[in-house]
This record gives sequence, structure tokens and C-alpha cells, in this order.
Amino acid sequence: MESAQKQKIAVGADHAGYLYKADIVQWLNRNGYEVLDFGTNSEASTDYPDHIHPVANAIESGEARLGIILCGSGNGAAMTANKHQGIRAALCWNNELASLARQHNDANILAIPARFVNEAVAMSMVQTFLETPFEGGRHQRRVDKIRCA
Repeated sequence: MESAQKQKIAVGADHAGYLYKADIVQWLNRNGYEVLDFGTNSEASTDYPDHIHPVANAIESGEARLGIILCGSGNGAAMTANKHQGIRAALCWNNELASLARQHNDANILAIPARFVNEAVAMSMVQTFLETPFEGGRHQRRVDKIRCA
């Protein structure tokens, strides 16, 4: 697996996810990841697509390997990211889902519902998501069928 020091992780959140995002960015920096932070940078009301599309663009372009996005329910963030053809954003609310999203679906963005998980769960999911490899094999065949032509 690629070392953390070589991985760029794109992050973005609206106002509901800002506080968790700030802590996630600090954790990523402490653990040797390079962070592309697309905001928001306060709790002032903002529109989640303004911060989620840049995360998806960074992954599609190869500028970042994986992404972490947050909004209140996680749904709006995941829906926005999944409009991009090269994105497989997974809405997760526990470690098992975060792990399976990587193992079976090769998810490249973790969507966190900031108003429905506590910060410890969010941080644990981030670590699980980043450290879990895609299993490939039969799962690759399925992932190959996700993208619309």
C-alpha cells in the first residue's frame, strides 16, 4: 500500500461538517497525508456543492487519491460527488460500512453524515477508509459495471 506521506487526500464540507473537517484535516496532517482542503472554513451557512465538486474534481484529475466529504446528513454531499463519472462516494455511518466501501466497492470518497455520527466515529471511519485496500477479484467486475457510458 502507498505510504501516507505520498497520498494526497481531498476534503470538503459545508457548515454542518466544518468542525469535524477541521479535526480530520489536523489528523491527516499529523499522520503524514498531504491535504487538499476545499473548505468551508467556518460554521457560516454555505452550499455543500461549492465544496464537494472540487473534491470530486481533484480525484477525477488524479490530483488526490481519495476524498472525505461531510454535510449534515451526508446525503447531499454524496449525491453531489456521485454526479461525477469517476467518483464512487460512499455514505457511511460506522467502521464496517467504511471498510466494505473500500474492500468491495473501491469507493474513492467517504461521505460522513456529521449530524448523525459522533466525532470519534467520524475519525475512526476516516482511518479505516484510508487504510483499507480494495479486494479486487469478483468485486472489480462489479465496480466496472457502475459507471454509465
